[in-house]
Amino acid sequence: MQIYLPIAEVSVNAFLLFGLGGIVGLLSGMFGVGGGFLITPLLFFIGVPPVVAVATGANQVVASSVSGVLVHLKRKTVDIRMGTVLMVGGMIGSAAGIWLFNVLSRLGQIDLTVQLSYVVFLGIVGTMMLQESLRSLRRARNAVPVKRSQHLWVHKLPLKVKFRTSGLYISVIPPLLVGFGVGVLAAVMGVGGGFIMVPAMIYLLGMPTKVVIGTSLFQIIFVTAFTTFMHALTNQSVDMMLALMLILGGVIGAQIGAQLALKLKAEQLRVLLALLVLSVAVKLAFDLLVEPNELFSVAAGAA
Repeated sequence: MQIYLPIAEVSVNAFLLFGLGGIVGLLSGMFGVGGGFLITPLLFFIGVPPVVAVATGANQVVASSVSGVLVHLKRKTVDIRMGTVLMVGGMIGSAAGIWLFNVLSRLGQIDLTVQLSYVVFLGIVGTMMLQESLRSLRRARNAVPVKRSQHLWVHKLPLKVKFRTSGLYISVIPPLLVGFGVGVLAAVMGVGGGFIMVPAMIYLLGMPTKVVIGTSLFQIIFVTAFTTFMHALTNQSVDMMLALMLILGGVIGAQIGAQLALKLKAEQLRVLLALLVLSVAVKLAFDLLVEPNELFSVAAGAA
């Protein structure tokens, strides 16, 4: 069943969009990521313009995250205080990212910038996550205890706050900076930022894995909702028909993913997420480097 997307100005299969939303929702519930890092490139692949894919992808991330975080709230695996600090930094970063996005749009460089950003960030983060996850698996097999007090520079910073759910007493500066960076990425790339947020919360802030997923989803809800609103207000690039189809699939998928997460170990979840991030980066890089089947150019005619 083909439907027309008025803002994107393309026709796509409704069941395909529903399925894409379901896959992203599944990842949201399993890994604590909003899924924007996957849904936005997938929208590129089916012909949705990058500007619309970024803004609408952020919209879909909100729904998947809400559905996933409700499950984690019931389990009491959400650090509300930490999530609030990350959210404040994220909203400031999102405002800065929206400004940058609009500047690049006026210069005509936003499409290339978004795709290159995905290749670079996903490639770096995926590689680092895979290396650390494999080390964690080896430590778990050898029963080597993990020292969570290694982040000495974090503990030396001022403005310390107790995060009881996470069992931490650290400065609010690192969470604010992490949130700011994720907010910029949310605005420019249409992502929830979970693929950056999750490893940063584990390896930089020293949070326990069981709390990380729910807390990540909590802050993603507010940052991506703010980002979507700003995109709709400043450049009118949110396609509500596209968002609706993705949201319907995402909400269902997130509930299934949250249940599947209970059946896998934390180390196994991190390895799977790292492999997924790397596979998306490779696909995008391949599309940028390989010559397309049909070459064309658009040039302004002489008056």
